[in-house]
Amino acid sequence: MGDNTRPGLVECRLPTRGKAVADHSGLIATLLLLLHFTLQLSVLARVLLRPHREPASRMAWVVVVIAVPLVGIIAYLLFGEVNIGQRRADRLRHAQAQLPTLRLDPERAPAGIRPVIPERHRHLFRVGESISGFAPIGGNRAELMADSNAAIDAMVADIDRAQDHVHVLFYIWLPDNNGRRVADALIRAAGRGITCRAMADDLGSRAMIRSEHWRRMAAGGVHLARALPIGNPLVRVLTGRIDLRNHRKIVVIDDWITYCGSQNCADPEFRVKAKYAPWVDAMMRFEGPIARQNQHLFAGDWLPHVDDSIDALLRRPLPQPDPAAIPGLPAQVVGTGPTVRWSAMPQMFEELIYSARRELVVTTPYYVPDESMQAALCASAHRGVNTRVVFPARNDSWVVAAASRSYYAELLEAGVQILEYPDGLLHTKSLTVDGAVTLIGSANMDRRSFELNYENNILFHDPGLTADVRRRQDSYIAASRIVTAAEVASWSRRRRLWNNIIAMLGPVL
Repeated sequence: MGDNTRPGLVECRLPTRGKAVADHSGLIATLLLLLHFTLQLSVLARVLLRPHREPASRMAWVVVVIAVPLVGIIAYLLFGEVNIGQRRADRLRHAQAQLPTLRLDPERAPAGIRPVIPERHRHLFRVGESISGFAPIGGNRAELMADSNAAIDAMVADIDRAQDHVHVLFYIWLPDNNGRRVADALIRAAGRGITCRAMADDLGSRAMIRSEHWRRMAAGGVHLARALPIGNPLVRVLTGRIDLRNHRKIVVIDDWITYCGSQNCADPEFRVKAKYAPWVDAMMRFEGPIARQNQHLFAGDWLPHVDDSIDALLRRPLPQPDPAAIPGLPAQVVGTGPTVRWSAMPQMFEELIYSARRELVVTTPYYVPDESMQAALCASAHRGVNTRVVFPARNDSWVVAAASRSYYAELLEAGVQILEYPDGLLHTKSLTVDGAVTLIGSANMDRRSFELNYENNILFHDPGLTADVRRRQDSYIAASRIVTAAEVASWSRRRRLWNNIIAMLGPVL
């Protein structure tokens, strides 16, 4: 009898235990689901409430967070906000507080540095001043370097002639021929008692920073710093975005000579991406009071990373130009970045585009505009301005290449002439207006330069020097192929779909 009852007892107990386990599992699943929805709704609320975000960007992130919840939430927390990290932001604010103001009333400036700018262009410099606090300043001379190697030749010669200090900052500094030449020049200068400070972006210049040449500079007395150090990537992503970078290219010598343009410290062959070479850049050498403004930018980048009294340099009396250089060309440094006023660089670009009355020529390797930038270029052509934009035919970023071409049809329909440069990667970032005003520097016409990178450009008014830049732009145009509306219309549906999908993700990427 006992044998007959045991199976029955087992049969009664198993369903009870299974039901309890099932109920417990169901409760856990319900709690996890509620937690997931709560987290998803919290992130969506953060997307919608975050300040300074375009509706298209909000919509893109909302779609990503809803469509691929777990991946979308992680992606937004890592890359959705321009967050440099609280400690780093505090150091930047403290550094800026140490720096003296460079505000100068152009009307009351000493005659030697008083800028002479026609009324119709003055508003452009007021926009620039609202961004960086630097008023336009006169008494400058400038020269467009012949090519990348000529620019390095000039930098090395200036470093070898330095009397007081040399400051350099590059996004990409490679341990190649030109990179080593600059490093060797700094070591020579430090060896004869010149104060040399060199800074390089921790990501873009990682090859140089890890090389023996970086160690040789340190041993030779060059003061070194890594811009926006990454450290442990797993820890870094918890304290701020890892892809916020210092994209600037700054050289300042003796508070009087400065360089500005698109060129990194590397050979034009750019062997890390040799199949796109040569890199085609434009670099300008300036002499005059404008160097103090680039000095200020450098100091603002240097002080948060190094305990140094470099701000004392900015408290010296502003050097006065040689009488032969008066009035000289009026120029202004425009420095932007994720801790500078929101949307500063696109505002500068758009103001220049809208100011054009006769001619507008733009060269840029990376074009992923926001809606207002695209509208500005179209409006320029619509009002009869001869509007030309030169892109590289082969881009080192397939994402940017696809996104850029998604805008071609609208630009061409408006009357913008699009040209693609085939002889290397056209890396020059330049904009000229009516043969009189030029903006040149490190900023691309893409969302990374607009929102994530620290950039430096110089705006100047000078028909003679702008003519030199125009001749350089014309050399690109002469070598380029014109993109026609018929060609774009003939692209396959698959290609157009791909380009548009990538462009749609632009606010996310």
